[in-house]
Amino acid sequence: MAGNTFGTLFRITTFGESHGPAIGVVIDGCPAGIEVDEALLRRDLARRRPGQSAIVTQRKEADEAEILSGVFEGRTTGMPIAILIRNRDARSRDYSHIADKYRPSHADFSWEARYGRRDYRGGGRSSARETAARVAAGAFAKMLLRTLGVEVQAWVSQVGDIRLDAEWHQLDLARTESNPVRCPDADTAARMEALIREVRKAGDTVGGVVSCVATGVPAGLGEPVFDRLHADLGKAILSINACKGFEYGSGFDGVCMRGSQHNDAFHTDDEGRIRTRTNHSGGIQGGISNGMPIYFRAAFKPVATIVPAQESVDRQGRPTTVEGKGRHDPCVVPRAVPIVEAMTALVLADHWLRLGSARAEWLVR
Repeated sequence: MAGNTFGTLFRITTFGESHGPAIGVVIDGCPAGIEVDEALLRRDLARRRPGQSAIVTQRKEADEAEILSGVFEGRTTGMPIAILIRNRDARSRDYSHIADKYRPSHADFSWEARYGRRDYRGGGRSSARETAARVAAGAFAKMLLRTLGVEVQAWVSQVGDIRLDAEWHQLDLARTESNPVRCPDADTAARMEALIREVRKAGDTVGGVVSCVATGVPAGLGEPVFDRLHADLGKAILSINACKGFEYGSGFDGVCMRGSQHNDAFHTDDEGRIRTRTNHSGGIQGGISNGMPIYFRAAFKPVATIVPAQESVDRQGRPTTVEGKGRHDPCVVPRAVPIVEAMTALVLADHWLRLGSARAEWLVR
């Protein structure tokens, strides 16, 4: 099927199903000579993997990445990088009861309508299990961006109606990994965790918001008209399972402001760089980065699998009920944090390469 490849020059193709032998990714276009940080790769996969805490799905996967090609003596070779992640703890029997039923708000019906058949074992290719391959690819994009001084950081800023209202520059993002929710504010994180535990005990689920900021991004990234930087970021983030909304900069809150309040005035900073005094634009103007931090928010719906019985129909259209079985997340956002970072890094790495080497060197100077 189409739609398994993302990117133009820094290009990835993911493969595999949730309950198949393995999942994986092929990265094409990664420049030669990038130092491979295997610790970064392992860390990001560990942040996404199931079974990492009591508030996520208890499927036990080590998510160990096997690098099959494209790396030699600790550096990338410029050839395709193939990464394999084996599935060790799939329990396909947990899904036998829905082989002929359509689960509410899942991809069961729509995928069968598109392809004429579906893999009901954990959702097959539509499962969030596929995102482990994206995180592996995103780690290599981060390695490239690190050489440019670009850093991407995401965190949980909302669970249900519990919201962290502080701006990113008011937070100590180094504390994001200090709790299982991945919220950098300890008090807010504790309330979020309590809500997730409460929802899980009731057999229900809850949604949330992941915020993200990219710092050190040079001015000049973006390809108008249809490949605007924020448009590609939006596509990347909205391609993540359960993501229902994307807003960058002032986002929807900007509609409450006047132009005189919203405009970002230019000035020259202490280092002689042209910057803006405010950043309602979220680091992007006219579809191109302006040198300011790029920040955005992504909304994730409540996970569709719940324990209480729900009304549905089977393949013949006959009324039936569906009950949630198996292992599922009561809230997806803690594990979505590294996925959001990965997709952001992939977009920025791709747009950096699209500048062309001469232009890129000029921007660094």
